[in-house]
Amino acid sequence: MLSRLALSLLFVALPALAAEPVRWPAVQSPVQRDSALEARIDQILAGMTLAQKVGQMTQPEIKFVTPEQVRRFYIGSVLNGGGAWPGNNKYAALQDWVQLAEAYHQASMSTDMKTPVPVIWGTDAVHGHNNVLGATLFPHNMALGATRNPALVAEIGTAVARQVRASGIPWTFAPTLAVSQDLRWGRAYESYSADPAVVEQLGAAFVRGLQGQLGSDDSALATAKHFIGDGGTHLGRDQGQTRTSEKLLRDLHGRGYYGALGAGAQTVMASFNSWFDTAHNQDEGKLHGHRHLLTTALKEQMGFDGLVVSDWNGIGQVAGCSDTRCAQAINAGVDLVMVPEHWQAFIRDTIALVERGEIPLARIDDAVRRILRVKLRAGLFDKSPAQNRFAGKAEALQARELARRAVRESLVLLKNEGQVLPLGRDARVLVVGKSADSLENQTGGWTLSWQGTGNRNSDFANGQSVLAGLREQLGQQRVTFSIDGKDVRVADFDAVIAVIGETPYAEGVGDIPPWGTLRHADRHPEDLAALQAVSGQGKPVITVFIAGRPLFVNELLNLSDAFVAAWLPGTEGGGVADVLLQGGAGFKGKLPFAWPREACPRGGKPLFAMGYGLHYGQKIRVPQLSTQHPEGGCAASKELMIFERSAQAPYALILNSPSNQWPELRIGDDLNGTWTRPDIELTTTDMHQQQDAKRLRWSGPAKVLAYAPQRVDLQKTYRDAALVFDLRVEQAATQPVRLAMGHDQGLDLSAPLAQTPMNKPRRFVVPLSCFAAAGTDLTKVEIPFALSTTGAFTASLARVRIEAGAARRPEAIACSALKSPY
Repeated sequence: MLSRLALSLLFVALPALAAEPVRWPAVQSPVQRDSALEARIDQILAGMTLAQKVGQMTQPEIKFVTPEQVRRFYIGSVLNGGGAWPGNNKYAALQDWVQLAEAYHQASMSTDMKTPVPVIWGTDAVHGHNNVLGATLFPHNMALGATRNPALVAEIGTAVARQVRASGIPWTFAPTLAVSQDLRWGRAYESYSADPAVVEQLGAAFVRGLQGQLGSDDSALATAKHFIGDGGTHLGRDQGQTRTSEKLLRDLHGRGYYGALGAGAQTVMASFNSWFDTAHNQDEGKLHGHRHLLTTALKEQMGFDGLVVSDWNGIGQVAGCSDTRCAQAINAGVDLVMVPEHWQAFIRDTIALVERGEIPLARIDDAVRRILRVKLRAGLFDKSPAQNRFAGKAEALQARELARRAVRESLVLLKNEGQVLPLGRDARVLVVGKSADSLENQTGGWTLSWQGTGNRNSDFANGQSVLAGLREQLGQQRVTFSIDGKDVRVADFDAVIAVIGETPYAEGVGDIPPWGTLRHADRHPEDLAALQAVSGQGKPVITVFIAGRPLFVNELLNLSDAFVAAWLPGTEGGGVADVLLQGGAGFKGKLPFAWPREACPRGGKPLFAMGYGLHYGQKIRVPQLSTQHPEGGCAASKELMIFERSAQAPYALILNSPSNQWPELRIGDDLNGTWTRPDIELTTTDMHQQQDAKRLRWSGPAKVLAYAPQRVDLQKTYRDAALVFDLRVEQAATQPVRLAMGHDQGLDLSAPLAQTPMNKPRRFVVPLSCFAAAGTDLTKVEIPFALSTTGAFTASLARVRIEAGAARRPEAIACSALKSPY
């Protein structure tokens, strides 16, 4: 036993041990400081005014800034987000990109600065140059993680560099180095693996391939993103809170940055997520405002001397900040601020913050020094975008054989009962499933648009669907296609290939909510129906599963003789046929993530472990699997999400005429769309995050409502609940605005709206008891939200949900303030 003295000494030592700070490892970059280059930076910086320095720190989106404004405001950088193209034209030619890049460059070199500084254009080329029509698109990162092949990933990096330089762009916001820990996260497919060692290895390989020799024509700048912990948010919520110790933040989520910075990455993007330090029980807030991590850990201890760029309006998420004004983010270490639309206000506000001493001039100088260092290292002062030898060359956009090889190496064979694969090349094949001939589904998110939606096969002139690849190798006569497997005789074929899976999504939209299940059939019952139509008829069924993550697919596995995880393979679907047919490449891929055994993520034993993957000839039997799953979700329901960026299944958002003067209009998932009816217009806008809200402009009698064909008992399921939504009033209503459930006239919002400040988001919390008091039957609700008026009114709407317990909150609106029309 310990003596009393030893115990007292131990307890004296414990606080010191607990308080010992976490130190981040020094990373040796191959890009070393150059004294001549540093002297040139000193000379340029010395000749700059404050307005010129802040201009260099500003990054608008191309939709909101002209070349003339780049010249006038000394803009340091521009970007194109997903769904932004020259002239706002999705079908812009390669030369249009080069011409716009050259126009921005020439404008930046025509300022009255003592030494003009070239603008730098950044783009989200995350699986190829995915915003430019005609570019080869590679498998997304999760698929590349299945290859475990750093040499292949480096080759892809080199190809991407040539693609972006062909369009006049020298910088891409890639690679994503998230170590994703929850498959519910809608960006899981951007993560190479749940294994940090794989992320470190492949991230470094991509950076080496992409950057090559800095300053050369086939070099593009990499971005290590998102620093840090984006893959570890609680319940997999995008931009949520990562709950971990700093030690685990460093050792798990930091591994990819050791590889990428060690390979010479010149830029790092700050992450949207916040951090809760579990070791000290401390909420550390948003990463964009975290000086210890952005400056002490990244810049000082790790030794990063490049630039830190914010994410899209990321500074506005820091407590006490707005999209245009955030001393905390700049003081924390953000050097270049992505402020897509309101960049002029950002410049004005930041200059004022410096003049008032809230941002030290030394911090501004450090930020601009880093920006200049990266631009000089990248050779941007030496030649214009149009002078690059790849500029405007369509052939530089192509790397089809490389992409096809990546597809072959990424496929993972999960099941092969009776060795039904490989198929003979004389087989007569029935192909079913919505993804067989869909390059939109095959390429996934971040493809020609932000979410990857709104695309057709004709948008991919140089692509090949899985169906086309099979027909190429088996011959047209041997391949028959039926999207649902109905009205065909399975007995007429030697085998069935079902190509099914998820539809495109990107950040936010792709999240599976905390109460949702991992069961694929919950979101895509058509895939289960297609397999049920062809299975059990005496012919082998081979399922090719195209998806951005492993999911609970036990029903699909039971109905399949062979099952292949194909991830999001990009534009070269022919790579699938290369492996499924005799004489082909064979399977090499290994799971980069564990495959779930159950529909609810509880952390139990997986169905297939990370690293699992069969080869031809292996006789490993997969037994019949349990298909049990909770009908009502994974946990006791606390929230029913109705609208978040888009309508959440099973709900649809509809524009409706109360007097049926015009046909109702169902709103699609295209975030760039505009929906118009005679008395109302709906468009997408930003409220809290990028494109998270819908702007509604009323000019006459109209209603926006959420509808589902099944009725929900809100009274039984959600106790003390309220209808909660965020509203930003932009034009005051000329007539009463009504909020209803079902087809009732509902409640009058006039009094709460009169107390709502203009152009600022307000959270409305309306107890369900108020609707019940006004006559709504809460036991069978098919329309949980309807907003209407008969006059002019403009407001933006975000995050509509039913929330249990919300009626007890202090901010809940009293029913007496919601005058019923009855």
